[in-house]
Amino acid sequence: MTLYYSMVFALLVFEMALFVSLIIPMPFTMKRKLFTFISSSPLVAKVQYGMKITFIFILILFIDSVNRVYRVQVELGQAKSQGGAAAAAAGSERMEVQARKFYSQRNMYLCGFTLFLSLILNRTYTMILDVLRLEEEVKRLNGDKLGGDKSQQKLADAGDIGEIGRLKDELKKRDRDIDVLKKQSNGLSDEYKRMGDNFHVSDGTPKKDR
Repeated sequence: MTLYYSMVFALLVFEMALFVSLIIPMPFTMKRKLFTFISSSPLVAKVQYGMKITFIFILILFIDSVNRVYRVQVELGQAKSQGGAAAAAAGSERMEVQARKFYSQRNMYLCGFTLFLSLILNRTYTMILDVLRLEEEVKRLNGDKLGGDKSQQKLADAGDIGEIGRLKDELKKRDRDIDVLKKQSNGLSDEYKRMGDNFHVSDGTPKKDR
């Protein structure tokens, strides 16, 4: 097994261990702290970004292995169609083709299962987050205070890692700035009306009907 396929196998083992750790039953408080840390840690965000790039290379390896399996199947079909003495003379070559077929299929299954398990992990992580949010909402409706509003907000924002989370934070900040500007504009408008009324009263000029 070449170095990059050995790395793919190590990644597959890591994904299996991570999947088992995700589905292990844990207390609600511990699981909430764990997923809050995962969602808010910048190191985890960088690791996820690197993993996405790695999966792109694994996808390329998967496509290459599928292509190799197809070519080996074509060679085996041609060897079987020869038959007779030619087939007996080419026995060693057929053994070599069979070996290449085995390695190509092994690499194809290895890359395929690694990519498939990555999708399963992503979906499992999202489902666990949804379950935690629903449990948090149920406990809040029942009047249980486990971690305060700050922990609830962190859990609600879980999963917004990377560029999407940064854009959402910027959007919320701009919304807050717009609300502040609206309040300042309303305050200035009220102050202007008040000063205008005082000016009319001090001059003895009657107010105009509006």
